[in-house]
Amino acid sequence: MKALKQTLIDWVEYRTGLESAVKNFLYEEIPASSGWHQVFGSVAVFLFLVQAFTGLLLTFNYAPTPGEAYNSLKYIVTELTGGRLMRGLHHWGASMMIVVVVLHMTQVFLFGAYKKPREATWMLGVMLLLLTLAYGLTGYLLPWDNRAYWGTVVTTQIASQAPLLGPYLTRLLGSEGNIGVVTFARFFALHVLLLPPITAFLIVLHIYLVRKHGVAPLPGDAGITKKFFPEQVFKDTVAIFIAFVILFVLAVAVKVPLERLADPTDTSYIPRPDWYFLFLFQTLKLFRGSAEVVGSILLPTLAVVALLLAPFLDRGTAKRLAQRTVAVGIVGLAAIGWTGLTVTAIVTTPKTSTMAEGEQTIIQDWQELSPEALAGIGYFREEQCSTCHNLTEGGSKVGPALASTAIRRTPAWMIEHFKSPSQLVPGSSMPPIHLSDAQLAALSAFLLKLTPKNSKALESAPPYAVEGAMTYQANQCGTCYTVNGEGMKVGPSLNGLFKRRTKEWVEKQIRNPKSHSPDTIMPSYDLSPREIDQLVSYLFSLPHTKSISIAGIEMQRYLQGQD
Repeated sequence: MKALKQTLIDWVEYRTGLESAVKNFLYEEIPASSGWHQVFGSVAVFLFLVQAFTGLLLTFNYAPTPGEAYNSLKYIVTELTGGRLMRGLHHWGASMMIVVVVLHMTQVFLFGAYKKPREATWMLGVMLLLLTLAYGLTGYLLPWDNRAYWGTVVTTQIASQAPLLGPYLTRLLGSEGNIGVVTFARFFALHVLLLPPITAFLIVLHIYLVRKHGVAPLPGDAGITKKFFPEQVFKDTVAIFIAFVILFVLAVAVKVPLERLADPTDTSYIPRPDWYFLFLFQTLKLFRGSAEVVGSILLPTLAVVALLLAPFLDRGTAKRLAQRTVAVGIVGLAAIGWTGLTVTAIVTTPKTSTMAEGEQTIIQDWQELSPEALAGIGYFREEQCSTCHNLTEGGSKVGPALASTAIRRTPAWMIEHFKSPSQLVPGSSMPPIHLSDAQLAALSAFLLKLTPKNSKALESAPPYAVEGAMTYQANQCGTCYTVNGEGMKVGPSLNGLFKRRTKEWVEKQIRNPKSHSPDTIMPSYDLSPREIDQLVSYLFSLPHTKSISIAGIEMQRYLQGQD
């Protein structure tokens, strides 16, 4: 058996040299002073592999187009086996990778391990740090929720401020005019197709240079060596295991945020970058007007240049850590500055309603009406029916309070009554209502929904929703779509539309349906900008199926014994 095993090893070795390569790697001589402070590089490589693996798994079920990206991510998180864990590993792995790479760079800087002949190794490390941050920037947009959209708006605006290069960067990122399909495609291509092979190449080159020049020994320890295996391999393995445990716990225990679908019209949203860019975001507040370019472009550029030139600026002999007071002071000041700016940015961030995925929201009674009944409120207002009728009990008027009327008529009777009140109710002073049968049916549908409990809520229905429902009814949208269970099912239900589409997308769909679906049977509508705005605003006010009404909350509390 041993002879067969050796024969196989010899066969592989002769044809590939794999055995020699592994032995040279494991039994390389490293300084005896090597230890726990040098495990960060191995952990960073491990985290990159985790990111590549989880990213690959995510792309199997991810739709790389705006809107569909959001829906596919919801599917991954809520429906796919292990999807939530997969996304959690990828999300928190990105943050951990940045932390570990920064710690690795800090360790190298503190120990002066960038000195001759390791200048190129250090510069490659700086480039890898920038690539790691680039992953954070390009991946931020891919969930296509409000947080991602508005954060990317800020990023592209900062890029546009670059002297001379600003217009070219804006064009490269596809952010001319607004953030849309082109921007999404560019960010996805950078994140998935371009950055990974560049990173892999630079990691291999970085490791090659580390092996070529060796690990930098502590001053006074030159010439005293040990083998990389087993002691240092054990320490690297333990560090990787600890990193993975932390990452796994974060992925399982901490939910990755996913807000509502990106809404370019939501100008009230307060954008914030991820935690590792908050210091830069806060720095921008110190510079106003024409000086903004100093905080957004000049200072970060100078910081990167200083890092690249560190080996050439510090050309002195190697010293022990206790003697490197300037380096320790620089790292200390940088840590204090980063912490102070980040904490300030967090503390000063105003609270906003994000409507995260899966959350329930309280809805008003008017939001649960059918479009026909809601449009009926509009006709009630147009015909000034409130001059003769109260919806609830109030000051004395000619007609009865409609919500508390004991006798409820059929829709057919009500329509005939609206047309000729005196014929059905002799002696009635009510004038005829000159509306079409469809409009009178809507008015009767509203009145039949009235109760003493909901009358005030229905009376306060916002004009945009009422007029939007009237436009919906006038164009017979219910012949294809359902709202609150009413209508035909040729098209999808419009409830929860705000979670699936942007207002911009819906407006374009109304004006020119074939722009999104060339084979659609939906006709285009010649509506005024006001009508389109009201219709879309109404559609975006429709509750998601997980929303609950105030009455539903009361019932829920009753069932839970909370009353």
